[in-house]
Amino acid sequence: MSKTKVAIIGCGTIANSAHIKAYLANPDAEIKYFCDLIKERAEKAVKDYGCGEAIEDYHIILNDPEVEAVSICTPNNGHSTISIDCLRAGKNVLCEKPAARTYAEALEMQKVQHETGKVLNIGVVNRFNTGVNIIKKLIEDGELGELYHVYVSFRAHRSIPGLGGAFTTKAIAGGGALIDWGVHYLDIVMYCLGDPRPQTVTGQAYSKLGVEMENYAYTSMWAGPPNYKGTYDVDDFVTGMIRTEGPTVTLNGAWAQNIGVGESYIDFLGDKAGIRLQYGKEFVMYSAKNGALLETTPKYTSRDMFQNEIDGFINCVRTGEKSPAHIDTVILSSQIIQAIYDSSEQRAEISFK
Repeated sequence: MSKTKVAIIGCGTIANSAHIKAYLANPDAEIKYFCDLIKERAEKAVKDYGCGEAIEDYHIILNDPEVEAVSICTPNNGHSTISIDCLRAGKNVLCEKPAARTYAEALEMQKVQHETGKVLNIGVVNRFNTGVNIIKKLIEDGELGELYHVYVSFRAHRSIPGLGGAFTTKAIAGGGALIDWGVHYLDIVMYCLGDPRPQTVTGQAYSKLGVEMENYAYTSMWAGPPNYKGTYDVDDFVTGMIRTEGPTVTLNGAWAQNIGVGESYIDFLGDKAGIRLQYGKEFVMYSAKNGALLETTPKYTSRDMFQNEIDGFINCVRTGEKSPAHIDTVILSSQIIQAIYDSSEQRAEISFK
């Protein structure tokens, strides 16, 4: 079988740090196009990686029958439109997280995936993380007993990205800390729990520390520099509670808070054992046996989760298999995020019963 020809749409940070390198390491994939509205970025990718053609207009990809697979690494406002155009052109799609700015946009993406039958995976890369999958198996095997609650904390001192830019403009990003960081944490929870259906959601999102942009003090800005003439209309702190058909879930998240200690973990609480997962790192399991309290830190060999994600996507394209990152499962995270934002705006609980 010949190699699967791939196009990269959006040649920014995530494309260069993850997607491109993983495709190059996959023996069944070949990058044909690098596409970016800023053509210099695409041209730099061609030069840096020694392959492909630099283009500005993604419609060239749509009209090329050789291209079977597309990675969409654009800002969030491009996810829905470009994914749908690619699906309707017969392309298989891996779209970076979040699926879209809103649940309605994600639903339209899912609808078109069902109509076309092409692959639509979302870049919830933690579903391909070794440690996360070990936790999922421990839960499934009953090692935690009855898992009744999960607590999520993703909080940073002052880490608003690119103040006044795409990340802090709702029309582009769809939201702030919740949709940018929270989507990963919520997706880990949903995946490990077996993607239970949400029943009710209540939440509150705050836009506080970055509103007066020129008075915002910080030590670094990972998507900077700040643009004080730009827009800041997204959440920098969020709190919420989700009742599912299984466990309850609570969360606190912040791009920026006036507490100088960051937190980045998920607690899985069962009646036999509990697990604390440090995001992107190891996990510890706490239990009791024979009157003794036990604390276990599993040791295991991890493979790069982005490589697992890309390899899995190419396998889906070539075999038709359905990935854990398929839109049909990942859309639950979009539904929950939308419900938290809606609950915040309405100051009321959102029910799906």
